[in-house]
Amino acid sequence: MTQPLDSAVAKASWRILPLLFLLYIVAYLDRINVSFAALTMNKDLGLDQTAYGLGAGIFFLGYVIFEIPSNLFLERVGPRRWIARIMASWGMVTMALAYAKGPTSFTALRFLLGAAEAGFFPGMILYLTYWFPQARRARAVALFMTATPIAGLVGSPLSGWIMQLHGALGHAGWQWLFLLEGVPAVVLGVVVLFLLPDGPGQASWLTAEERDALKTALDGESRAVAARHLSRLRDGLTSPRVWLLGFVYFCSVLAMYGLVMWLPQIVASVTGASTLSVGVYVMVAYFFAAAGMVVIGASSDRLGERRWHVAGSMALCMVGMLVLTQSTGLAGILLGASVAATGIWGVLGPFWGLATRYLTGTAAAAGIALINSLGNVGGFLGPYLMGWVKAHTGGYEQAFLFIAGVIVVGCVPVYFMGATKES
Repeated sequence: MTQPLDSAVAKASWRILPLLFLLYIVAYLDRINVSFAALTMNKDLGLDQTAYGLGAGIFFLGYVIFEIPSNLFLERVGPRRWIARIMASWGMVTMALAYAKGPTSFTALRFLLGAAEAGFFPGMILYLTYWFPQARRARAVALFMTATPIAGLVGSPLSGWIMQLHGALGHAGWQWLFLLEGVPAVVLGVVVLFLLPDGPGQASWLTAEERDALKTALDGESRAVAARHLSRLRDGLTSPRVWLLGFVYFCSVLAMYGLVMWLPQIVASVTGASTLSVGVYVMVAYFFAAAGMVVIGASSDRLGERRWHVAGSMALCMVGMLVLTQSTGLAGILLGASVAATGIWGVLGPFWGLATRYLTGTAAAAGIALINSLGNVGGFLGPYLMGWVKAHTGGYEQAFLFIAGVIVVGCVPVYFMGATKES
């Protein structure tokens, strides 16, 4: 007979995760569609390599500045209303990007997009702690975050196809890209208001027994964490462990966006292919990222181990980056990008399983946001670094070599974290 806790978690997996998965697909598409828009937008707006890198990366500065306040608001007003607000506002800014006129307006709108979306991802991680006990959390996070490689897998050819609408109704292909991929965020913002419960207490599809079992399990974990004094706002902002985890995440995110914001342009420069063909080629790396993320997240939960799954995934990313430094043809680029993407996305499930182990209450809201904020500084530096190196050397090899070094440094704090069964 199924235990009430197991039944509650299973229901949450089917009722909550698919919706969060869909929301994150849309979020990630609106975050990275600029990498495909750049194939023709850069010329139309007069963006050189450095200006594009700045605009692509400055999204993350807007995100960082407003992230912690946004997550604290989410805890105060509830996930349903705050996530709906986030989605509607970022969808409207995405559509506004279709009418950027030059480097200044493009950069300003990318910053506003980051500010609008601020708090979405850490809010989702915090929200998952309301539903999934520690022993099941890495797999839940991995399944939720599989939305990012799936967004790349589906969105790459979709973005390439939309770009071929160039000239329709007097709009360039990149303008159609921002318009058509911004609308779903606004629509889903309305859907969230009706379908997303603030927590198990508002879930009519849980029985009273299931709700009580889930509450008992989560409250017990919260008390255990609070006993280690990581429940207050100050704890979430000042804990050395939070800052170390933030540094690890910074290294991973720098690698992620250094790769994904430039991969379409790298493939296009090597192949000279159409935007649709470029999208199909880029799918390869996202396919391996999705597979690696699910397998590594499930392995982390099954073995009850986080630390070595994080470190091993980062090592895989480093190998992929080194392959990219030696690759000049399409096959080598796709091989290096696929290996690197497998490692980058493989980090995420066990990493957030590790990070949320040490936080509860307001400390979780602030600490998760701080970790993600530090990571998103890497999201700014990665694309900007790639653009700067390309502008000054004519190639990307030195940037990929630097990223490989950053990943090695990022492994150091992971190695020294306590090797308890759940770490």
